[in-house]
Amino acid sequence: MRRPVDAERLRRLMRELGREAETESRLYFTGGATAVLFGWRSSTIDVDIKLEPDADRLLRSFPRIKDQLEINIELASPDQFIPELPGWHERSAFIAREGQLSFFHYDFYAQALSKIQRGHSQDRLDVRQMLDRRLIEPAELRQRFEQIEPYLYRYPAIDPAAFRRALEVVLREETG
Repeated sequence: MRRPVDAERLRRLMRELGREAETESRLYFTGGATAVLFGWRSSTIDVDIKLEPDADRLLRSFPRIKDQLEINIELASPDQFIPELPGWHERSAFIAREGQLSFFHYDFYAQALSKIQRGHSQDRLDVRQMLDRRLIEPAELRQRFEQIEPYLYRYPAIDPAAFRRALEVVLREETG
């Protein structure tokens, strides 16, 4: 079993991955890694990432680095679970650069909507932190949902009406 990943271990992972990158690439953290780097969670179990473009050498290094650092690395991002939000690249927040590899937080609106859709208790707490820290704004969160709502049919596991209701609950809690 892998050990929980705190901010220091996450930074070490970034350094190791940066050493492996031979070409200009971007790595997007999502979920627990974002929460840990911002400090509202002390650790996470999995480090969920999206890599662009797919870099063969970097991908091949994952098993070795995972074992060496005892970290779970998962290729997982919001666009695998909900429709891709237009403009997500531009809204993704820069973290750091190591060698040829630039690190970003995956678009906070996409992360929040993905978490609202999934609806786990930790997801709700994460969305609350994003709102409290003003990483996302309620009106724009609704607007981003409305952008993807017409495409939810492409995700048969999603109940669009339940997703909208979950969003409305979050927004109601925010406005009191």
